[in-house]
Amino acid sequence: MVAENNEQDHFSGYEQDFYSLQTNFNKTIDTITTTSTADKRKTIINTAERELSEANDIIGQMERELINAPTPSRVRLQARLRLLKSEGEKMKRDLRRASLSPLINQDREDLLLNMNPESDLDASTIDQRQRLLNGTERLGESSRRLEGSHRLALETENIGVNILSTLKGQRETLLRTRDTLGEADSYIDKSSRTLKVMARRMATNKIIIGIIILVLVALIVLIVWSKLF
Repeated sequence: MVAENNEQDHFSGYEQDFYSLQTNFNKTIDTITTTSTADKRKTIINTAERELSEANDIIGQMERELINAPTPSRVRLQARLRLLKSEGEKMKRDLRRASLSPLINQDREDLLLNMNPESDLDASTIDQRQRLLNGTERLGESSRRLEGSHRLALETENIGVNILSTLKGQRETLLRTRDTLGEADSYIDKSSRTLKVMARRMATNKIIIGIIILVLVALIVLIVWSKLF
């Protein structure tokens, strides 16, 4: 039990470090999307990549800790680790999306600049490019929704694992209670048999005492009768 608690404390410490690093990473991503200078954006992207690498190192350390974790707590710790891995994959996607966002915005600006009466572009081509950009936005939105659903599924799985662990503990308690009741029934049966034996012995003793009394009375009557006659 002490080793299990220590293992969970280690995992909690790793989780706190991970989420703290993720908070800084998200701030860095926001800075990337609002920075217009290419050199500065590159520097910020390098910072985000370094933070992402540190997050992966934390996950790797947690995987190594999980190998030596006690079996009863390993299932819960695996669920928590899967959740962090999911967050790590999301960080990778956010960094990739933030790195590509200036290119997408530039394509959109070029498209808007080319949409003028003197443009040689065919109207259908412009419309196709606009639809392509709209489709890209919809795909990004769908991807974010799927990420949210996946995160919710992992959280639900974690809750389910905790519930199963609680039910397992309650089952073990009920089994121990049943064994205790079985032992109590065994003791009660032994006590009942002992009382029955004692009751039979008391009845036998009463019969013997009654016979002795009758014999004594008969002897007294016989002695008295012999003296009188």
